Amino acid sequence: MEQNKESTVASLQAVKRESGKSYNQLAKETGLTNVYVAQLLRRQAQLKPDTAPLLRRALPDLTEYLVREMMRPPLRSYDPNLIQDPTVYRLNEAVMHFGESIKEIINEEFGDGIMSAIDFYCSVDKIQGVDGKDRVVVTFDGKYLPHSEQKSEHMVSRPRQ
Repeated sequence: MEQNKESTVASLQAVKRESGKSYNQLAKETGLTNVYVAQLLRRQAQLKPDTAPLLRRALPDLTEYLVREMMRPPLRSYDPNLIQDPTVYRLNEAVMHFGESIKEIINEEFGDGIMSAIDFYCSVDKIQGVDGKDRVVVTFDGKYLPHSEQKSEHMVSRPRQ
């Protein structure tokens, strides 16, 4: 019984909804970040063998088929219509607005390089601000990757002479 990504995600979301658990609860039960759990349940991340039993315990209604699907390499796609969602639009706007300054600070602190989106952790937390109002904290925790000088002598695939 082969399902497409859309129906698999719908099934995963239904299991989560029926469990009554939040992403934060599932994160605590699995030792993952709340964003990574959300990515797993949207087929945007791959469930690893060591984590599968923890997720099965947290979501007992997960079928064997859904677990196997989650363990396959995901198709990390982006729906261009997603930008129309106000939250996604504002996150994109914040990165675009602050991105140049963040890049400048990364370069100043680390040198010429980037923040990895592969060796990367992300979480969303709710805190109370100094004014007593709720605040959203989005943490991007990425490994620093320096740009390398491209010397021909270091090129592994260069032709032998």
